[in-house]
Amino acid sequence: MAQYSRSAAVDRLERLIDQVESEPMAVPVRELWVYGDLVLGVDPVDRLSVYCTKDLLFDNDDTAAATFRDSHGIDGVGKTVSAEWAREFPEALRANANGHAAPEKCLAAQLVDDEPIHLEVCNTGFERNVTQRLKGAMARSNYEQILDPRGVCLWVDGTRSTEAFEKLRAGELVFPTLSESLTMLGMDQEQATEAATTVMEYRERQDGATVRGDIV
Repeated sequence: MAQYSRSAAVDRLERLIDQVESEPMAVPVRELWVYGDLVLGVDPVDRLSVYCTKDLLFDNDDTAAATFRDSHGIDGVGKTVSAEWAREFPEALRANANGHAAPEKCLAAQLVDDEPIHLEVCNTGFERNVTQRLKGAMARSNYEQILDPRGVCLWVDGTRSTEAFEKLRAGELVFPTLSESLTMLGMDQEQATEAATTVMEYRERQDGATVRGDIV
């Protein structure tokens, strides 16, 4: 299995943010977080888990929509993803199962190669989505999609957190165990233990680049 040393993982995150700062994005990107193993000081890291907060795009470029529907068989360009971006990065254009341009898949295709990185993309911030996902998981007793609450914000609205990167490199961030974190968010101990085990087992089954999109 491919792995990153902690130093290489932090370098990779910096390059990812460089792209967000310098290249057009399929949709506006507002925040980038890292969560899971790297923030715990694990070295080496089996997978990087990155959270991206995006804004919704509400353009209405009918010409671009028709052009990319004809050329790529994908709807929604100029509506759910930027037409300007699609013209520059047509190779990163991706669709969902209904044939519509999928912002999360487009972002992943541009930002992540065939490497052990998981990208979570949502229109709301990390901390709010942690709570929303946990509520849904508890209601359905389906713990695989719980979002690990142990995260740190690396970049927001064009500003990079130098302190966060320094602490990542040094392995200085301190967090409780996953089950302890979940009890702090309202789970009872038995639930939290089961949920933490489920999340870890789910992670171990993942391979290569993966992406998940959410709308809250």
